[in-house]
Amino acid sequence: MGFASIREKLGYQPVLLGVFALLASGALAWVSESTAGAIAAAEAKDLRDSLAEVLPQGFADNDFLHDTVDLENKGKTVTIYRARQGGVVKGAIFKVAERGYAADIVILMAVDADGKMLGARVLKHAETPGLGDKIELSKAPWIKDFDGKSLGNPAPEKWAVKKDGGIFDQFAGATITPRAVVKAVKGGLDFYAAHRKEILGDKS
Repeated sequence: MGFASIREKLGYQPVLLGVFALLASGALAWVSESTAGAIAAAEAKDLRDSLAEVLPQGFADNDFLHDTVDLENKGKTVTIYRARQGGVVKGAIFKVAERGYAADIVILMAVDADGKMLGARVLKHAETPGLGDKIELSKAPWIKDFDGKSLGNPAPEKWAVKKDGGIFDQFAGATITPRAVVKAVKGGLDFYAAHRKEILGDKS
């Protein structure tokens, strides 16, 4: 086999590779385009279900995903989902986060128009399994202790775990975790109180 013959074979291979790459890219783009709507709908349903989980049943009759306001909290943008009943804002749902033992603990919390806790759920954490994961409702009912609480109930100095003089239970061997959650929820109530008028809007 001469050099010319080898060069001829080498010449078409990059072209062939390019054709296959182009076809593969086109196929991926088509699949992505055709499934984007279904994926977006599934993500919206998951978010809507998560938001509804921290509200009492029948509390709101609006679509939270299309009734939001963005505000700044500690240099980060927080999206607040408004819960309305008959067009009137009755509450707000938003995320808060605080550093736990291993990483940030992300919490979804809901308050009524007066700033009283309606519910809280831990969305994300990396706490020690069997110790710190009792903040999950699936592991223990501890997170429901926040229901009905507000900035005045308990008194500000009681917004802490019992080890620190507060009213909330700590976990054996994992005090850092509940301490972080208490701090996060209290911070969320402070944030709501500071922005209550902006969150409720003119129709409240």
